Amino acid sequence: MPSTSIQHDSWFGLTRFTSARIALGRVGHSLPTETVLAFDCAHALARDAIFQPLNTQQLLQKLKLADFPAMHVASQITGRQQYLLRPDLGRKLHPQYRTLLTADSPPPSRLTIVLADGLSALAVARHALPVLQMFRAISQSAWELDTIILATQARVALADEIAALRGAVACAIFIGERPGLSTADSMGIYVTYEPRIGRTDAERNCISNIHAAGLQYEEAAQKLTCLLRCARLLGKSGIALKDTAMRKAEGISVLPQE
Repeated sequence: MPSTSIQHDSWFGLTRFTSARIALGRVGHSLPTETVLAFDCAHALARDAIFQPLNTQQLLQKLKLADFPAMHVASQITGRQQYLLRPDLGRKLHPQYRTLLTADSPPPSRLTIVLADGLSALAVARHALPVLQMFRAISQSAWELDTIILATQARVALADEIAALRGAVACAIFIGERPGLSTADSMGIYVTYEPRIGRTDAERNCISNIHAAGLQYEEAAQKLTCLLRCARLLGKSGIALKDTAMRKAEGISVLPQE
């Protein structure tokens, strides 16, 4: 039962429009106990999401049941603490997987999709497969979908090295985003056209905040389909790919950066 001692802010009604911590009210000179406990709980969930390992076997099994061939690889990171301290190693593939990933004669329209734990394995475990299934249904035969690569202890740029070895013309990495105090399971997708080692963030496009209270699966799949189509027409991704092109469902007008 709500405490009658809480002094609510006059704009408390706006809280129904956002999950941000606004109009928290007060009890004397302090925050309400419920608010403090909720913050501590959210902080604990965010910390747990960062350190919780990805259950690779379970996800590989789910992919198999959904008719997605998949394999597991890892970066050069040796542990979670190192992952947080050495992002550079999270961008590099462990040498033992290079031979496994090298493709001799890849198809000309190969798309490599990487599912990576990132900073929230929980996000990928929950959201990657539903988005992947919708993307497959929407994109149909526009791309030669590669074996799904499940990468652990991974940073975004790891997908560029993986996709280059696979001979892909484009890649998309589904990765757990940094947990916030409103959601600990937000997933992002980064798209790179003609991926290779050395690509910068400016050469990638991002679809972010994919989770239950954020961007929905179908919309994320549609955005991914459109981004890839635009990147192919333009011949590049990143800042050269204007957002206005994303708003054209059919008869896309791709506007290069001036």
